[in-house]
Amino acid sequence: MKKTAARIASAALALGLVAAGTPGIAQTQFPVKPIRLIIGSAPGSGPDVISRTLSERMTEVWGQRIVVDARPGAAGAISADLTLQTNPDGYTWMMLTSQLFVASQVLTGLKFDLARDFQSVALIGATPFIMLANTTQPARNLRDLIELARKSPGTIRYGSAGTGASEHLSGVLFNHLTGTSMLHVPYKGVPQAITDTLSNEVQFTFAVLPVALPHIQSGRLVALGGTIPRRFPQIPDVPAISEVVPGYAMYAWYSIVAPTGTPNAILDKAGTDLVRVLREPAMSERLRTMGIDVMAGDRKALDQWRAEENKRISMTVKLSGASR
Repeated sequence: MKKTAARIASAALALGLVAAGTPGIAQTQFPVKPIRLIIGSAPGSGPDVISRTLSERMTEVWGQRIVVDARPGAAGAISADLTLQTNPDGYTWMMLTSQLFVASQVLTGLKFDLARDFQSVALIGATPFIMLANTTQPARNLRDLIELARKSPGTIRYGSAGTGASEHLSGVLFNHLTGTSMLHVPYKGVPQAITDTLSNEVQFTFAVLPVALPHIQSGRLVALGGTIPRRFPQIPDVPAISEVVPGYAMYAWYSIVAPTGTPNAILDKAGTDLVRVLREPAMSERLRTMGIDVMAGDRKALDQWRAEENKRISMTVKLSGASR
């Protein structure tokens, strides 16, 4: 009974329920302390850049800090395990990405179930991957790369954020559709994969557009192609991979979730406020310049998106042969 009473008291404190004028009428005050946002990617990655951009603005709106806690590894599975070890009081969130959706269908021995263990808060948006190549390797375009890979199976290496990561699956799908067998080299995060691409330890890697753009614009890496069937305004000369490899399509997406058991009042308020900020012209434009298609979906929209993406990613994983 004492434990039950303590839990009720804790939940009431988390919700910040206070009397508002007339007796019996309550008002939800949230947040009343800093929020921890756990991400499954390394500092400098797409999720990290997006999280910090959004957190800065939400801190201004709420007057409470949102602390971004990067826990890279296992394609985001480490961040999921850590999030589920916390109290579902509304003050710990996780960035749920397409990468973790892929990992949940590729990796074995996972202790969590995305549908069961995480409740939706808000959908942020989506972005393509860019195939980035070392400037000293001989392939200057996709056709050159495919030709070289077919002539020398297993000698061309590409990096990713780890086995089961979306970047890994991007390469697996590319191999599958082109009949090549380029060698996958897993890292703990995309920044490490990019570092080794710059030094030619691996010949290319996949990175989301916000991370890829600075390297393309500086000329340090060559952009061979984008992973969705259209070109991007920021790099209009870079072709879509599907222009050379029909049927090729991959993209990353970002959302905010919380552990199951988080009070609905907090989920509703947090989701509503996040969507409002995402729709601000200044925030939308800032994210678009980073290569993000802003979607700004509420809890219901994210629930629907997760269900549809589960089907899409399942089909892609099976097609690639990467399923467990």
